[in-house]
Amino acid sequence: MLKKHEVLSAVVDTGVVLIVRLDSPDEALAVSRAAVAGGIRALEITLSVPRALEVVRTLADEFGDHVAVGVGTVLDAEMAVASVQAGARMLVSPNLNPDMIRAANRYQALTISGAFTPTEIVATMEAGADIVKLFPTEIAGPDYLRTVMAPLAHAPILPAGGATRDNVGDWFGAGALAVGVGSAITKAARATGDMADVTRAAADFLAAVASARTPH
Repeated sequence: MLKKHEVLSAVVDTGVVLIVRLDSPDEALAVSRAAVAGGIRALEITLSVPRALEVVRTLADEFGDHVAVGVGTVLDAEMAVASVQAGARMLVSPNLNPDMIRAANRYQALTISGAFTPTEIVATMEAGADIVKLFPTEIAGPDYLRTVMAPLAHAPILPAGGATRDNVGDWFGAGALAVGVGSAITKAARATGDMADVTRAAADFLAAVASARTPH
């Protein structure tokens, strides 16, 4: 099982958290395995996935010694504890719930806690979150992040959603610590049914992130 600093390294070193929000546990497992084969080292299994904690338990058993397996949409302390008991080492929420962060810290699980405005971002850091999840991003692009980062350059911000291979450079240029990505990878095999397409999409996205973070 990864220690907290190792989970943080998995997120920061690769620059990517894969958001797995799919319709069946079997698809979630298959996609996660294929993405790990492509180099993904941080997985967020959202609680909207049927039997999500069973998926987490399976992935933690298979990959827990080198992949940060996490749970998304963790809204309270009770679900935080249940997620940790299932093997999660990373807890993600769309909002700030100090009790969730407190429970996660008790068990030394990494927290990525949602915020949008500068006030919410500061409150999230004050509550003890390890990373601030910028959410929603559909109405806030890299320019918004850049504006926020001007006075809050110390904030560890991860925009969740909206990152693509084409624009990931803009997000990192604006100051993102890492990015959350979903369907660009998780649904890459929908047309063909070939999970190798997920593996390729993951590898291609990680290569785009590495390129974006390399000084030119």
